[in-house]
Amino acid sequence: MASISNAFSLSLPSNRITKSSSDFNPITSALSLRVNKPAKVSLFGLDSGEFSPGRVAVSKPSGIGGRICANATRVMDQPVGEKSSGAPTIVEALTKGNPAVSVEYVILPDGEKFQDMDTLMKVFDKAIESRLDRRCTFVALGGGVIGDMCGFAAASFLRGVNFIQIPTTVMAQVDSSLGGKTGINHPLGKNLIGAFYQPQCVLIDTDTLDTLPNRELASGLAEVIKYGLIRDAEFFEWQEKNMEKLIARNPNALAYAIKRSCENKAEVVSLDEKESGLRSTLNLGHTFGHAIETGFGYGQWLHGEAVAAGTVMAVDMSYRLGWIDSSIVKRVNDILLRAKLPTAPPETMTVEMFKSVMAVDKKVADGLLRLILSKVLLATVFSQVSMIERPWMIHFLHFASLSSRILNLLRSIAKGLYQVVMLAFMTSQ
Repeated sequence: MASISNAFSLSLPSNRITKSSSDFNPITSALSLRVNKPAKVSLFGLDSGEFSPGRVAVSKPSGIGGRICANATRVMDQPVGEKSSGAPTIVEALTKGNPAVSVEYVILPDGEKFQDMDTLMKVFDKAIESRLDRRCTFVALGGGVIGDMCGFAAASFLRGVNFIQIPTTVMAQVDSSLGGKTGINHPLGKNLIGAFYQPQCVLIDTDTLDTLPNRELASGLAEVIKYGLIRDAEFFEWQEKNMEKLIARNPNALAYAIKRSCENKAEVVSLDEKESGLRSTLNLGHTFGHAIETGFGYGQWLHGEAVAAGTVMAVDMSYRLGWIDSSIVKRVNDILLRAKLPTAPPETMTVEMFKSVMAVDKKVADGLLRLILSKVLLATVFSQVSMIERPWMIHFLHFASLSSRILNLLRSIAKGLYQVVMLAFMTSQ
């Protein structure tokens, strides 16, 4: 029987993080972060050769065998198990050279609004109907929602089975697939039901991003930007110089950004797996962001879009507390706009909506709301945990909500003036 351990212990020297992209080649510089139970995180670049899930057959950690439950969405416009133009399917890849391995799969709907108990039960139904045992392995092929649900299913089924992540979105590749956070949403709040459960390995192939919609790409970049803000000065400055390349899907730039993001998160999680201190800094923008996602309705805004607006709110609050200079707020706002991300909450998001959702945020402790705010920009420790009393928060939320409405009004006025000018110009011709 395969042994299962959830201990995440990564030894990553301080000089391990890639400090320059000048000599980075995604083919020759493939990332392989060695982890002691689970096995490793692997990043593959441009030399994919075959459909990425094929690497499970050659890269899976020892001790994983038997039956596999693949949880997936549509990847490269094909469902799991179907043929495409010469590319092997996930089922073929998992069974290739492994005659003793059988695969059961279930295709789940993607999106935050489906990250719930009803969808999760489909995984359990399939696993139980297929009579999977404790030696089985769950494989998550898809974005962050699929990875979160599959991981929670693996943590819960028979009290824990092996688990592999194959993330296919930028968001999942740089953030949600790493670190062992799994779970589902509740109508009253995001990620309120879940567990810390480490995958045996994470396999990342940038070729799976080829069919990713532009909006999903931008959403993932919000988390990339976050790493630069909280702990990696050179990476943030690199992003400021290369954001247009990332938006244009320059393969080398994208692979480098993913690699460096993984290195940053792996180092943090290796030091604080259960988020008792340092790992909390990874929540920059997330308290406000989760409130937007929940209050506005799951799926209305993508996770990265909500985090982007939440990040601006967090740094703006830091500025109003006198902790940072206004120039920092401007830099954060500018890079998010260049990444085609929102920098203010939805106009319809009221103060009452923020209050009701943030009151049940999982970071609330002893009646106080814990926020990650900026103390110093681009330092080793960029953010610190701050306990802000709710009455104080209400004043800020009123200001933020008003600012959002004013901003949208100014945009409408500017758009109207532009149309008037264009009409006048055309009339004069």
